[in-house]
Amino acid sequence: MIEHFLARRLYTGRDDGHAVARPAMRIALIGIAVGLAVMIVSICVVMGFKSEVADKVVGFGSHIQVVSLTQDQYQQRMPVITTDSLINVVTHAADGYAPHGSNPIRKVQRYAMKRGMLKTNDDFLGLQFKGVDQDYDTTFFSTFLIKGRLPQFGSDEASNQLLISKQIANDLGLDVGDRVFAYFVEADNMRARRFTVCGIYETNLSEYDRNNVLTDIYTIRRLNNWDPDQSSGLEILIDNFADLEPVTDRLSDVVGHTIDRDGCTYGVFHVKELAPHIFSWLGVLDVNVVMILVLMICVAAFTVASGLLIIMLERIQMVGLLGALGATNATIRKMFSHFAVMLVGRGMLWGNAVGLILCWVQRQFHIIALDASVYYIDSVPIRFDWALIILVNIITLLISVIVIFGSSHLMSLGRPAQTMRWE
Repeated sequence: MIEHFLARRLYTGRDDGHAVARPAMRIALIGIAVGLAVMIVSICVVMGFKSEVADKVVGFGSHIQVVSLTQDQYQQRMPVITTDSLINVVTHAADGYAPHGSNPIRKVQRYAMKRGMLKTNDDFLGLQFKGVDQDYDTTFFSTFLIKGRLPQFGSDEASNQLLISKQIANDLGLDVGDRVFAYFVEADNMRARRFTVCGIYETNLSEYDRNNVLTDIYTIRRLNNWDPDQSSGLEILIDNFADLEPVTDRLSDVVGHTIDRDGCTYGVFHVKELAPHIFSWLGVLDVNVVMILVLMICVAAFTVASGLLIIMLERIQMVGLLGALGATNATIRKMFSHFAVMLVGRGMLWGNAVGLILCWVQRQFHIIALDASVYYIDSVPIRFDWALIILVNIITLLISVIVIFGSSHLMSLGRPAQTMRWE
């Protein structure tokens, strides 16, 4: 095609006395590349940050919980009767109801909670003691374990072992192997237990690190005077976070508002309802990303339009000559459109390469560090959301095509005799 041939000559040709054309091409190319690279980095950083923080919140409390809505005389929630039959019902309750899998529920596990206090010779600290069973998914705490080992979890005997956070260890001056007394205040008395610190973890999620310790469920049930089949609730892990609300709705239909033998009514809540302040804050980040994307797309569109117009004005005599030789306005528009597509394509190629390489380097080597006490993580997180990256590329290309079409249309407004006399 003659249009493609002429466009390639324009794209690869020397300056030929046109002092402005080549710099304009470079500026347009750099503008597209920088804009697209910034958009890719912004998406990967924000998605990485949201994923890291959400995973930590889920690690402390799972995706979905089944708990009792009934309180006792001390304004504390009554236990849930967590029999094997109830766990079986919950495990298969959402079969076929989630968009992203036939059985979206990966794990159902019991847990028991008890407020208490750890006391050393010099200090004390009020904490939430969480007891779990031997089949508890310990992947999360194993990942963030920095010293020692996990406790021996079980429902048949007390291990008297405790997993604490680094923040708690620093506040109380504790280390692995230290023995510490825990006190539990009840209505008419105080009960004491002596634990051995067997492991220390650090997630940098300070709101949770400073309040949570882990032990076996047998000890917590004994402290609460509960039967072996009573627990604070069920924690439910799912395979795909996108299925969170559909699975919660299905579980609410199946086990929600169930009344057990003690007269307790059950409720089902997902992690966004259990930690609304964190997920509301994460939602604000989406607004920031949208603003960055809009600004960068506008910059890219402006650089494409300005660069293309400058090049057209530089070549206006050539346009007049082509018109005098019989080239139609459509041919001239196609020529400049092909030229601009080459320019935009190269800019997008460089933008993708630079953005993805920067993200990969940060993901592998954690070059840019963060203050964990402020951002909950110690380095800038990266997550490659390929669907969003492809979508940004498509939007950038579509807007560039619109800008190219509008800019090239201007070249058909003049007459050949006028454009050939242009100085």
